[in-house]
Amino acid sequence: MAPRVVAVEADGGSRGNPGPAGYGAVVLDPETGEVLAERSESLGTTTNNVAEYQGLIAGLTAAAELGAAEVDVRMDSKLVVEQMCGRWQIKHPGLRPLAAQAAGLVGRFTAVRFIWIPRDENRHADALANAAMDAAAGRPTSSRTAGQPPATPAVGSDPATAPASWEPRPTFTATRLILVRHGETEYTEQRRYSGRGDVPLSERGRAQAGATGARVAALAPSVAAVLSSPLSRCTATAAAIAEALGGDVPVRTEDDLIECDFGAWEGRTFAEVRQQWPGEMDAWLASPRIAPPGGESFTHVAERAHRVTAGLLTAYPGETVVVVSHVSPIKLVLRDALAAGDGFLHRLFLDAAGISVLDMWPDGGVAVRTVNDTAHLAAL
Repeated sequence: MAPRVVAVEADGGSRGNPGPAGYGAVVLDPETGEVLAERSESLGTTTNNVAEYQGLIAGLTAAAELGAAEVDVRMDSKLVVEQMCGRWQIKHPGLRPLAAQAAGLVGRFTAVRFIWIPRDENRHADALANAAMDAAAGRPTSSRTAGQPPATPAVGSDPATAPASWEPRPTFTATRLILVRHGETEYTEQRRYSGRGDVPLSERGRAQAGATGARVAALAPSVAAVLSSPLSRCTATAAAIAEALGGDVPVRTEDDLIECDFGAWEGRTFAEVRQQWPGEMDAWLASPRIAPPGGESFTHVAERAHRVTAGLLTAYPGETVVVVSHVSPIKLVLRDALAAGDGFLHRLFLDAAGISVLDMWPDGGVAVRTVNDTAHLAAL
């Protein structure tokens, strides 16, 4: 069994930047220096920074597979450490999805600390990365193999001996999330459970999407990204928002933003569900851990939503991001932002095309600015 706290040392590089690339990562027991896991892979042709992020992702994945609760990440990449701590912006668009993926993995642990170390203290991961680069370039690998121990003892995790970069993170400009529920559909108008079914926008829903785009453009002239659930009622709403923003910000779909799977209740009204599944309905209303028959619990939806928000905080520090989703994911984000109880989920009403705004800081601070703003729909 892995210790509760592990160390992840990771590295990556390319011969040419871009060029033949690879990464290496090792998971260690920080007390004994015992190697618990190793990961390395050739990446074909890419850049140093991409390879470094891939090494980080591989190391965090290995630590999660071992069941670790806390991780000390030690890397000689100042860029990755500072960006993951929220101190440096991620300006290169190719790194943002990788940073978001890493941030999603960070959310699986109780705590993750990022520590910069000199290159000569990262020899094990560096050797793995170099062997992977050799393989990508079609060269013979060095005599040091993936199973050999590090050339130097592992650095301890004692804060007193850690580099100065382990200081608490300062507070910076917030990342602003503009949360938008999609416009109306036929199911919305009929008050039917609408989960994974791909019900398109109605005529009124399309008009709402256009009005919402104008409202978002007025709220945030500068938007770094527009993310959307993959269902068409959201992508159509997101496309209208992107168009109102000038068409320069592409819409990116994110599977974790999809609506809750309501299982057997899909397409049915509350009254129909209450009549046919009274006991299951009572249990579902009483606990977010209970799923509809054949469906998904709110607890699982909350985990998905958390992965998205954690990734956006890391990938877009100090910027504004539009998130187009559904009732359940948006409610769960707002519940957690307001530190509300589970009863909040069944007491908050979110209108079609309603807008909510919240700010998130790297130190964990959150401020909810607006909940379910529908002023832009008054004229429809």
